[in-house]
Amino acid sequence: MNYIIGMLAKPIGLLLAWIYGMVQSYGLSIIILTFIVRLAMLPLYKKQIEFQAKTAELQPKINEIQTRYAGNREMVSQKTMELYKKEGVSQSSGCLPLLVQMPIIMGLFSLLRNPLEYMAAPEMIAAVHESFLWVSDLCQPDPWILPIIAGLTTYLSSSLGGSAGAAGGMGKGMTYFFPLMIFLMGRSFPAGTALYWAIGNFFAIAQTLLFKKQTDENKLRAEIIQDFKDSRKQRKAQRSN
Repeated sequence: MNYIIGMLAKPIGLLLAWIYGMVQSYGLSIIILTFIVRLAMLPLYKKQIEFQAKTAELQPKINEIQTRYAGNREMVSQKTMELYKKEGVSQSSGCLPLLVQMPIIMGLFSLLRNPLEYMAAPEMIAAVHESFLWVSDLCQPDPWILPIIAGLTTYLSSSLGGSAGAAGGMGKGMTYFFPLMIFLMGRSFPAGTALYWAIGNFFAIAQTLLFKKQTDENKLRAEIIQDFKDSRKQRKAQRSN
């Protein structure tokens, strides 16, 4: 696993060093790198968000199945699978993006946690210790501000994704536990890692809002078209009578 993470972290490290060569700011380089990675994985994020939105939409029907077949896990699972199939929802569309993203995220995380292990460029030895905004050394932990921002944005991103409601009590628990975990990790890891996580969350929140807006607009357009077709059918039926 460490070998795979290293294979991913090293090319990302080369990209980060290349960006630094242009902007001459380690903090700004991390922000630019975050945007590049997020843009590259945008199609995967879109599929994940669409799956979460569809699952949240089906949650009332899933709750009804769970109530009707309470105590019979096998039947609940069977009926839920039938519902997903009927509605054209593939569970792999929610899992696959996560499986593809995780090695990349872990590679980035390892790079920013131990930058000199994956960046051989001599100029990066001093660069990783640069100050950025209120942080005096990006290789040292920021005790409060960045971890708080990272935790809060993690909570907002998770809430907007709708995964908590779709996953039930466990999902709701993770909605609060995961941001707390990110906050605590941010206080002990290099500030550059917390900066990456916070900026990535801001990007995720923005794209979630954008995708949801597009989804709502498409849904409204489809409803208007369907209403128009229904009214035409009614008028034809009235004329024929």
